[in-house]
Amino acid sequence: MCGIIGIVGKQAVTPLIYDALTVLQHRGQDAAGIATLEGHRIHLFKGNGLIRDVFPDSELEKLLGKTGIGHVRYPTAGSANQDEAQPFFVNSPYGIVLGHNGNLINAARLKKELFDSDRRHLNTESDSEVLLNVLAHELHRMGPAGMRPKDVFKAVDGLHQRCKGAYSVIAMISGKGVLGFRDPHGIRPAVLGYRDTEKGREYAIASENVALDALDFTLMRDLKPGEAVFITLDGELHTHESPHAQAACPCIFEYVYFARPDSMLDDISVYKARLRMGQALARKILRDWPDHDIDVVIPIPDTSRTSALPLAYDLEVKYREGFIKNRYIGRTFIMPGQAERKRSVRQKLNAIDLEFRDKNVLLVDDSIVRGTTSKQIIQMAREAGARKVYFASASPPVRYPNIYGIDMPAPSELIASGRNEKQIEQVLGADRLIYQQLDDLVEACREGNTGITRFDTSCFSGEYVTGVEEGYLEKLESQRSDLAKQRCNNGAGMQLTV
Repeated sequence: MCGIIGIVGKQAVTPLIYDALTVLQHRGQDAAGIATLEGHRIHLFKGNGLIRDVFPDSELEKLLGKTGIGHVRYPTAGSANQDEAQPFFVNSPYGIVLGHNGNLINAARLKKELFDSDRRHLNTESDSEVLLNVLAHELHRMGPAGMRPKDVFKAVDGLHQRCKGAYSVIAMISGKGVLGFRDPHGIRPAVLGYRDTEKGREYAIASENVALDALDFTLMRDLKPGEAVFITLDGELHTHESPHAQAACPCIFEYVYFARPDSMLDDISVYKARLRMGQALARKILRDWPDHDIDVVIPIPDTSRTSALPLAYDLEVKYREGFIKNRYIGRTFIMPGQAERKRSVRQKLNAIDLEFRDKNVLLVDDSIVRGTTSKQIIQMAREAGARKVYFASASPPVRYPNIYGIDMPAPSELIASGRNEKQIEQVLGADRLIYQQLDDLVEACREGNTGITRFDTSCFSGEYVTGVEEGYLEKLESQRSDLAKQRCNNGAGMQLTV
């Protein structure tokens, strides 16, 4: 999962992009980058780490221009070295930089096509570099006059024909403008906004509307599946709906975990969806376990709080904050290795013994992926004096890899893979385990926008809206295991002016 932002402004854009990236930091903590356009010169700086660590003031001062894009990254597969920090740059045609959120599932075949047929060299293992070169090739095919908006959109349609998977993309074309587009199924999110200034209207494209809110931009709307928008350097907005567009199928895990609760994605409030997830869990408990002996509901901070509140209310039991979170520790789900995740749990959370002592406690989390964190937290609750520890997940069992840009690990590392719920309960060490029903999760999200008839639920159901080529999942498993992800981080940033 990654976060992207692009702005065509009327003033120096780097401070805006930097602020937007800090708001999108939850979408990636591995690397960050900013590219700006000054005349026909592209300034680019990127590196590994958090926003505050990647960009020293001395480098931010060099990122001149009124147009720019930014990216925060965490890796889904392959290397996380500095070479794969985004945005990526290619010098022809015109000079293009690109940032991408999602994952191409036919990247291997495209790499071969790009080398054999398009005569393009790729220097990393990133599918974002593949996307960039496919876009560059399609733009090059438009010929010398190929930067009219209709030509840009034709190139994007050509990309849709070649690229398979999930992608929200922002690209900046030297001397021309900023292009944003969304995959034909609308799996990964993208929103469009504007603000009016004394010098004229400014436009922004971002992964979530909270980035627009932080910059005082007004949300216009979500990009539609397959839609492309092109904002010229003089501030003209052009839009295009692709003939390749399909019915919207947004990723449901955005609502479960990844997106900020104050975001609106595809006209669905993430906060309201999570409230409804908690209400659905309460209905299940009252239906299947009417004589429950739960004394208190305690959320595992932060993402599960919203679900835990209505759950406690509908069960008519106390809601308490039983864990205090160290806010200087990152999100354990997106940490790169199992050993680091294990170390971080007790650094991240500390139990308030008084809220656990001699009580039957229902812990609530948004999901259970590897189970590493959940198992340790259950043990912490017991050590704090809980008499019984029950555990509820606001989402169903995660049994399958996510191939659309979320780093669900290899199936062998998913606690629910090959196990029934009773077996998972035993592995976790819980006295009782309650999972959300998939239909209830879908309805909790869909209630916010009944026009959406389908969500990507592949990590729960194993159903992939794009289809999967034979052997792809097996190859992905070899790439996504923790052993495969052991790597070296060099940490330093790099400045490029072209």
